[in-house]
Amino acid sequence: MPRQFFLLITGVSFGLALGILSAVLVFFFMRCSKKDTSIRQSANDTSKINDTSVTVLPIRTNGLETSTDYSASITSPTAVSRSENGQRDSNFSWWSHQSKDRFAKPSGIFKYSYKEIQRATQNFTTTLGQGSFGTVYKAEMPTGEVVAVKVLAPNSKQGEREFQTEVLLLGRLHHRNLVNLIGYCVDKGQRILAYQFMSNGSLANLLYGEEKKLSWDERLQIAFDISHGIEYLHEGASPPVIHRDLKCANILLDHSMRAKVADFGLSKEEVLDGRNSALRGTYGYMDPAYISTNKLTTKSDIYSFGIIIFELITAIPPHQNLLEYIGLAAMDHDGIDGILDKQLVDNCNIEEVRQLAEIGHKCLHKSPRKRPPINVVSQSISRIKQRRQGNNVLEDIASLASSRAESMRRSVD
Repeated sequence: MPRQFFLLITGVSFGLALGILSAVLVFFFMRCSKKDTSIRQSANDTSKINDTSVTVLPIRTNGLETSTDYSASITSPTAVSRSENGQRDSNFSWWSHQSKDRFAKPSGIFKYSYKEIQRATQNFTTTLGQGSFGTVYKAEMPTGEVVAVKVLAPNSKQGEREFQTEVLLLGRLHHRNLVNLIGYCVDKGQRILAYQFMSNGSLANLLYGEEKKLSWDERLQIAFDISHGIEYLHEGASPPVIHRDLKCANILLDHSMRAKVADFGLSKEEVLDGRNSALRGTYGYMDPAYISTNKLTTKSDIYSFGIIIFELITAIPPHQNLLEYIGLAAMDHDGIDGILDKQLVDNCNIEEVRQLAEIGHKCLHKSPRKRPPINVVSQSISRIKQRRQGNNVLEDIASLASSRAESMRRSVD
């Protein structure tokens, strides 16, 4: 009897242990199975987000010659939500980092309070202009320096992104043919940029304003200055920077009529990874190859510069069929003569105009690979300037010799 009781107890204990072990194994099996399913689901969600066959929808257009974000990728509510959350987190961490010091240390750019900007602009009284970003005001800083203050329009999502891009890029980009960013303000819900003041305004105003008056020498110098600014972006910056919104409205001139490239809100560092880029820019200046393929390269800036070259020659804006005029002019060696700006007729060297037009035609080549790099463009414009300066010297010498000969003849008489 005791032996049977012992065997019974042993069997029950063994069965209980086996049952517990089985239950533990079943629990872990179910847990691992659930985790694997979750991982697969996450991978599927990720693949959906990264799927390149996304729907492209227009977001906003603001009229002629306005910088525009033309498209956004729409996948699913989950993807949009994650993107927005990621953007908000990114924005928060960026501004938290930038707000720690009086200066943004990596760039040496001033960080102003809203009260400082308010005092400098005399409570935002003198308006210089209005753009897609917001309103631009004239300001005088405590040092006596006159600056242009650009205030982000309220509730502008595109402006917020452009604002961050400008601060980060211009903090490390410094060149005599780029408009310098002096400081910024992130205070009381305001986003404000302070630039060096360009007293002669934009190239667009000088070409198309009521009191427009640009000599051929000034136009040639402006083309040369712009090419130097772009050359620094493409070949002097590391990594190279694509402006993506080159146009006459974004070329500003200082008191001595030297041109500087401005407005880097849509700019992007060149990344040769084969991925598509969101379509952004201004109608009439955008590279057709970029529009059709979403592939953004430095050659897209070359195309935009080609348009600006022909605007300097013809004073015809892109939205007034400029490309059609250019196409007709290309059919003949002296075709450009027929669309020359009336102010330049009999006031320029027509051969120099044709040489600059030839450079413009190369910049507008339909194949981006066949467009010249910016250093070649800059050198070509430089040669036109050098020849012009040489001709001017010869003309001055001839004029001086003629006046001396006339003076001697009168003294003999």
